[in-house]
This record gives sequence, structure tokens and C-alpha cells, in this order.
Amino acid sequence: MTMFCFQCQEAAGGRGCTIRGVCGKNEGVAKLQDLLIYTLKGISDVVVKGKIKKDELESLNPEMFSSLFMTITNANFDADAIENQIKKMISVRDRLKEKAEAVDFHDAATFQVNSREEMLEKAGTIGVLATENEDIRSLREMIIYGIKGMAAYAEHAKNIGKEDPEVSNFIYEALAATLDDSLTVDQLVSLTLKTGEHGVKVMALLDEANTSKYGNPEITEVNIGVRNNPAILVSGHDLTDLEQLLEQTKGTGVDVYTHGEMLPAHYYPYFKKYDNFVGNYGNSWWKQLSEFETFNGPILFTTNCIVPPRNEDVRKRIFTTGSSGYPGCKHIEADENGKKDFSEIIELAKTLPAPAEIESGSIVGGFAHNQVMALADKVVDAVKSGAIKKFFVMAGCDGRMKSREYYTEFAKKLPSDTVILTAGCAKYRYNKLNLGDIGGIPRVLDAGQCNDSYSLAVIALKLKEVFGLDDINKLPIAYNIAWYEQKAVIVLLALLYLGVKNIHLGPTLPSFLSPNVAKVLVKEFGISGIGTVEEDIEAFMG
Repeated sequence: MTMFCFQCQEAAGGRGCTIRGVCGKNEGVAKLQDLLIYTLKGISDVVVKGKIKKDELESLNPEMFSSLFMTITNANFDADAIENQIKKMISVRDRLKEKAEAVDFHDAATFQVNSREEMLEKAGTIGVLATENEDIRSLREMIIYGIKGMAAYAEHAKNIGKEDPEVSNFIYEALAATLDDSLTVDQLVSLTLKTGEHGVKVMALLDEANTSKYGNPEITEVNIGVRNNPAILVSGHDLTDLEQLLEQTKGTGVDVYTHGEMLPAHYYPYFKKYDNFVGNYGNSWWKQLSEFETFNGPILFTTNCIVPPRNEDVRKRIFTTGSSGYPGCKHIEADENGKKDFSEIIELAKTLPAPAEIESGSIVGGFAHNQVMALADKVVDAVKSGAIKKFFVMAGCDGRMKSREYYTEFAKKLPSDTVILTAGCAKYRYNKLNLGDIGGIPRVLDAGQCNDSYSLAVIALKLKEVFGLDDINKLPIAYNIAWYEQKAVIVLLALLYLGVKNIHLGPTLPSFLSPNVAKVLVKEFGISGIGTVEEDIEAFMG
């Protein structure tokens, strides 16, 4: 076995990728990502055991967030970039040790490697399977994947100037705990729920960051056609990158379109002042192989989700920034003030044809918690009158597996007196269907990006208060969530921490769940997989 990775939903055979990742990463990249995570565990060991002072962590936190983000599925395929990050973090680790109180540290805090060959050799001894007890391994990995998602959201908030020391401190605590062989299964279960608690905090932090700078999302009609101008396509999740690009393209004659998870940027009032911010091009991340060919212009990845391009022409038009990376693609670095120079992308766009139209019309979104609560009286009246029988939270991720057609069919076959609450790229399975409305309330309410699943939790908690209920599970809300990568893991853990039960999770349960850990989730939280569309709808409506 040359590698082992089972952190995403597409893990080969439902068990794990052992030769090459389904995502496209090769053995070398997989092993370097393992070693980077191991290095971060070592840093956390030093921070916790060495009682490193808080002022030392202020400069470390952004590097920790970025390092964790680099290892999320489909974020960074660049072995050189990951190798350089390992070297940087080992250097940081060793400087921290000089300031730590005298303690005995774990191997993760002491190992040294000087070459790629040494890194790969070390990585072969510390990967996922180095933890032999499958239940301990399962819980450790679930915590680590939750931490990866947490770090991604913390990085976005940090880019806007918002931080929460409780979140960053917990990241060190949790990573260090995954090295502690004395912790029992029960203690790790407790830490898993604590990860969910901090997942709620980090999503609230990012919500505050986004809305304080860009305004509360509002109901918005987004164009999905094209104009006859040269253009740039922005993919990923980071709104600060989009803001800087829009500022730099003003008056240049170059249009800007969103792709994938950047779609919800259109819902923020702040971005509506840009005349060249045209609309959304294409669909979910996995369709980029064909859609990037027809777009014609350059593509900027601000975060995941990159699919390895299949032809050289497209690869030459891809740029990366932040924690993303792909070999042979130009990476745009920020200066010491966080500013990025996108002039090369803009100049390239001017030399290329306008996007080819692949669809026309518009879609509607912007139903984050502030907007939905503005419609609260209307929503409550619809529930009380029976016009709305049930809400279905269908948030999460999309993916390329044929089994995900289940979610499109599920949305189509839901009774007409139900409403879908969505966030994340899962929405692309049904946000262009003509499902109508209920008394003016659209049957698909899109709250935004995957982190905006927080909005759906806030909506549920406020409805619980409005209806005077003592349990969130007594609301007429059902949860049928699709997952793909590690940001979905932290969303799931956050929902479990909030007490949400009976979540259906699909299209398959995570490969990293051992049978015993899966039993705990079923027994304590009612987690289950999906069945047929008809059977599941009958069960939910019953």
C-alpha cells in the first residue's frame, strides 16, 4: 500500500484510496499532506505542553489555518508547495520549542527531514493507518477532518479581520490530543462533540465577518447567461479575493463571473456596485472539466475545489491563490498587507474570447437567516395554516458520483407543500428546477456557501423559539444532507452539537467511520444513510 486516504466521500471502494486519489492527487502529494498534518500535530504538542504564550500564537495562527486548508480535498495538488510548507512549519515548530517550558515532546515535535526523499520515507510511517485501533483511528480522523473544515472557515474570517481565540486555541488542543495514546474512546467521543461546539463558533464568526463587511445577504436574482465581453471566472469560497479582483477590473472592459461555491457572493449588497460583476457561469465544481473549456477566459481558484485539468489550454488559463495550488498553474501570493496583484489575469482575459453561453435565465438566492427572519411572519403563518407541511434541510456538498442523482429526484418528488432549505454546492442538484413557490415563498431557499449552513441552524433555533418548543427536533424540519469533504464534516459535527437528530447522510456514510463509531452515531443521534427516494420521502413525511 503506497498511500491511504479516506477523508472524502469518494474514497475508492468506499474504503480508501491506496494507489491514487479519486480526487486526482498522487501518492507523493498524499504522503506530503500526511506529513504536513503530522507536523501541525507536533506544533500543537509544543503549544499545549510548552504553554506557549498567546502573543506567540497571533502570528502562528494564519500559518496553521493555511497549512490545514492545503490538505482539504481538491485544494492543493502542488507537491513543491506542500514540501515548502512542511519546511516552514518545522522551522516554526523548532523556534517555538526554544520558548517552551522544558517538557518531553512527541516525535511529531522532534523529527527532522531535509529532503523530499526523507519526507516521503517519514510519511510512510505516520499516516492514517499508523493508529492500529480502528475505533481510536476513526475518532481521531473525524476530529482532524473537523479541524480542517474549522481552519478553512477561520482563514476566511481572518482575511476579513475577524478572529476568535477560543477557536484557534481549540485547534491546538484538539490536534495535540490526537497524539495522546492515553485517551479512551469515550474521551475522544467527547472531544468530537467539542469539535462540533467550536464548529458552531467558527461559522458564527465567519457569518459575522461576512455580514459586517459585505452586508446581510438579500433576495437576489442571479443571471446565468453571458455578455459579449472578455471575462474572468472566480471559483472557491474567499470573498476577499473576489473583492480585490472586482476592484482591479473596474473600467477595464473585463467581466467577472462566479463559479461553484462563489455564487452566493451575488447575494451580498456590497458586491452589487460593480457593473462588471455579471452573474454565475456553470454549475457545481465537478462539471468544470467541460465548463472551463467553454468559458474561454482565465479562471481564478481562491480555495478548493480543483479538478485536475485534462488539457493544456485550460491549465494555462488557471491561476491559484491562498491555500489552493496546482502544478504548472501560476500562484498569486499576497503581499505583507494581504493585497494581491491580479493584473496578469486581467491582461490575459483581454486577449481571449468572451465566454460561450451554455445556459440562459436566472436563479434566485440570498435566503440567509437575516432575510428569512424578515419573512418570519409569512413563514410562520404558512406553517400554522398547513400551507407548508415540512422544511427539508438539503445542505452540503455535490459530487460526480451517479448516486447523487438521488438528490435531484428527491427534490422533484417532494410534496408541493414542502420547502427546501439549502447551503453549499449541493444546491446545484436542484436550484435550477422549476419547483414553484408557496404563497410567494420559493420552494428552494438558498442560504449561501457551505459555511452558511450556520444560517440554517439559526433559522431552526429561531423557529423553535417562535413556536415555543423545548426541542429543536420537534420542528417540522427534516435533514437530508449530502457530504463530500472536510468542511461538511465540521458542519455535521456542529449540527450534532446543537442537538439535531435523525440526520440522513449520503450518498454513502463516511469511510472513516468504524463499525463501532457508526453504531454510536446511530444510537445517540439517529444518523442514517439514504435509501430510495420514495422510501425516504415516505419516512420523512410520516
